[in-house]
Amino acid sequence: MSNMNLQRFQLILIFLVLSACGDGANTSDSPAANNIQPLKFIPSNENIIAAVYDRAYTVPDGFFVDERADTLQSYTLYHVKDASVSYELCTDDFAEALAWEEADNLSRTVNGNLVGSHETDKYFEFIRELSFPDDVGNVPNDTSPGFARVFKCNSIDRTGVDRNLRHGYGGTLNSRPLSVEIVREFAEYLWQFTFFETSQRKVLDSFSTERPDAYDHTLLLAFVINQGFGRCDRVEVVDWIYSANKSTGQVTRDFRFLFSFEAQVIAGTPEQC
Repeated sequence: MSNMNLQRFQLILIFLVLSACGDGANTSDSPAANNIQPLKFIPSNENIIAAVYDRAYTVPDGFFVDERADTLQSYTLYHVKDASVSYELCTDDFAEALAWEEADNLSRTVNGNLVGSHETDKYFEFIRELSFPDDVGNVPNDTSPGFARVFKCNSIDRTGVDRNLRHGYGGTLNSRPLSVEIVREFAEYLWQFTFFETSQRKVLDSFSTERPDAYDHTLLLAFVINQGFGRCDRVEVVDWIYSANKSTGQVTRDFRFLFSFEAQVIAGTPEQC
């Protein structure tokens, strides 16, 4: 699926069909439109089905790949969060970041020995050797690395974000000059930390647009929902838009249901119901 070459149709036709059929329902997680333009193109149902049932496919070519993705053994990757676990902490001071990470380590079920640190222009990272008891069956090694990160405020400030929400305030990007590339990397980076079930979520497309006052980055997503024995799955297609104000860097998230249809796998072949 790396060369999906998704066939695309103008979304306006889909909106007209949904309006006529009464299937354009809004979801509780989708606030009113905030002047973001609708998608111009969308994959065909056939290509969506091919993507969502392909176990090897997760994201399109060119999507963000974390620098720790090539770690050979099992590892954990996370951000140190505030006391309410609502948002990722940020600081520009290494000592403060380390103090937060040390406190976080002590509060965890599995503690680790600090073996190193690393930093980028976006975060501080602290590397610990985690020791797991023998009865943890899903960890093949007795020890594995844990990578704990703290954002740098001069790059990304997520203070006040509610990570449980898919819409609303998403943080502030403080890198200057702000660019469409920065917004894209921000949206794609955070995708690896989302709550969606990994086996049921697919990113069909990831693309940027620009308005006079904002950079928008859209993740076009598809979710497979099991509707019970003997019934077809429901495939929901949504777009998740991260919009960054060009002047302030403030990011707003907009999670919008587009449409749904039913599909199933018969004798190993996915098809629309």
